[in-house]
Amino acid sequence: MTVTTTVNLDSLLCVNLTPPPSLLEEVAVTTGEEEEDAILDLKSKLYRFDKDGNQWKERGAGTVKLLKHKKTGKVRLVMRQSKTLKICANHYVLATMTVQEHAGNDKSCLWHASDFADDELKDELFCIRFASVENCKSFMETFREVAESQKSTEENKEASAAAGLLEKLSVEEKEAKDKVEEKDVKAKEETETKEDTKKVDDSEKKDGEPAST
Repeated sequence: MTVTTTVNLDSLLCVNLTPPPSLLEEVAVTTGEEEEDAILDLKSKLYRFDKDGNQWKERGAGTVKLLKHKKTGKVRLVMRQSKTLKICANHYVLATMTVQEHAGNDKSCLWHASDFADDELKDELFCIRFASVENCKSFMETFREVAESQKSTEENKEASAAAGLLEKLSVEEKEAKDKVEEKDVKAKEETETKEDTKKVDDSEKKDGEPAST
């Protein structure tokens, strides 16, 4: 005996082709660079000098940037590793900083900085290597220009502070002078009042004396 089974192919093929909703939501990544403009952006490899081992140690390969803050005008050097975006270097470029070519390698240069890449301030000696001589020169030129501009900014701040101090002193001197003058006027008025009172008293005494015969 043969049993025939009828299968509804439509029901078998009725598959929900709608993709499942994504469980991951897009998250805005904040880098801390939103209020800054990049004035330099170059691929490079960074090293730091290990004083204990007396040798150079690689910090990472990635992009080095010089970022200028839109409001304060301060410039900081930031470098992140290409894949992990881990910070290799993070410090301000100050007026006192200098950069120089690494002896024997015109694609590399050196500088000292108080760096904050490891979440604590450390005095570091950095060496950075570029793919070309041109990029290295561009980095050094921009670095020096920034340091010089920061020097001018600091001088302007010092001049403004000095001018503000002088203005404050002038105001204080004027206020002190005004107080002295005001005190002198009051003293003069008191003296005149006493003299007038004395004159009145003397006059009253004379009026009360009997006339001589």
